[in-house]
Amino acid sequence: MNPPELIGRPEAGFYAESITVRPMHEAQHGPIPGFWGVIPAGGSGTRLWPLSRANSPKFLHDLTGSGRSLLQGTVDRLKPLCGDNLLIVTGAAHAEAVREQLSELGDDDLLVEPSPRESMPAIGLAAAILAQRDPDAVLGSFAADQVVGGTDIFEATVRQAVEVARHDYLVTVAIKPTYPSTGFGYIRAGANMRIEGAPDATIVKAFVEKPDGPTAQAYVAVGEYSWNAGMFVVKAATLMQMIEDYQPRLAEYLRIIAANPFRLAELWPRLTKIAIDNAIAEPAAVDGRVATVPGDFSWDDVGDFASLASLLVESAEAPGVKVLGESELVVMQDATGVVAPRSGRTVVAMGLEDIVVVDTVDAVLVTTRERAQDVKQVVEQLKLTGREDLT
Repeated sequence: MNPPELIGRPEAGFYAESITVRPMHEAQHGPIPGFWGVIPAGGSGTRLWPLSRANSPKFLHDLTGSGRSLLQGTVDRLKPLCGDNLLIVTGAAHAEAVREQLSELGDDDLLVEPSPRESMPAIGLAAAILAQRDPDAVLGSFAADQVVGGTDIFEATVRQAVEVARHDYLVTVAIKPTYPSTGFGYIRAGANMRIEGAPDATIVKAFVEKPDGPTAQAYVAVGEYSWNAGMFVVKAATLMQMIEDYQPRLAEYLRIIAANPFRLAELWPRLTKIAIDNAIAEPAAVDGRVATVPGDFSWDDVGDFASLASLLVESAEAPGVKVLGESELVVMQDATGVVAPRSGRTVVAMGLEDIVVVDTVDAVLVTTRERAQDVKQVVEQLKLTGREDLT
């Protein structure tokens, strides 16, 4: 009997011993020795519906007009730091599309989840595999659906994070908040850690996940809090120890799966469905085991169409208009906003300010940037009315 698919192409199968830690050359600006880039590629991005769907999530799309999907852009960012030491973790429904976009992936570079279990099982599986092969391996987990600018600054930030991680800390990257968001976790930084090679690293006083509005406003006003960008750098063995400390049953199952992939289908549904933030970061911060380095690069999680609009270039012919797609399909008269013409039809707007129009083959969204966060509610309504085919 063939083992259940866990990694690589269906015909390749997976065995933990097939993962090898590839040697890296010592170089200040080259790949970091022993460093692995881990990219969890999941979620459906419901606030970007109807562009992003369950079967075609936002990380598979080019949402910036760069010619590269968000997933491809994430790989491009990590390659200078990890070289070929790369693991993508995605769901079975998206594995084929990921392979098509990243044709350079080796057979053992793709971990395939049987079903969504949030970020902790996904990242934990990668950690269990790497820890089994090399206890000193350092992994950096970077979401597949973010937009990052300032490549040199990003690379310098990750290098600092790796140095701190080698001291057995879970390291997060802190982004200076530009508004009191209730959609991100917040990090309260403490004293400088004085670690060689990481001059900006500080211990984390507190790690809190997605506060309410008044609390978020207070955090920004105090000036001591930063957004948690969902970027984590940690030794694989250290992360496994933390999972064992805070989620012992999860750690047990992950170690079994890494050692024996035949048990994947049996054990995966038993794994706790939980984000790494709640599972590990919050309790570990209380115990003084979390550190942070500031990320002074530009960063956006492309969470909705208002966020997306800020990343697009304004039309030269029509001030205040941003187009994701073929600009010749968009006609705007006395109107501003963002338009995504994806059906091949011409989209015309007149006398409307700050609108969002997304035209696809089977659905059309018309809203305003102010209501962009509410698109998720539309997706829920479609599900409740039996229109899962559109979600």
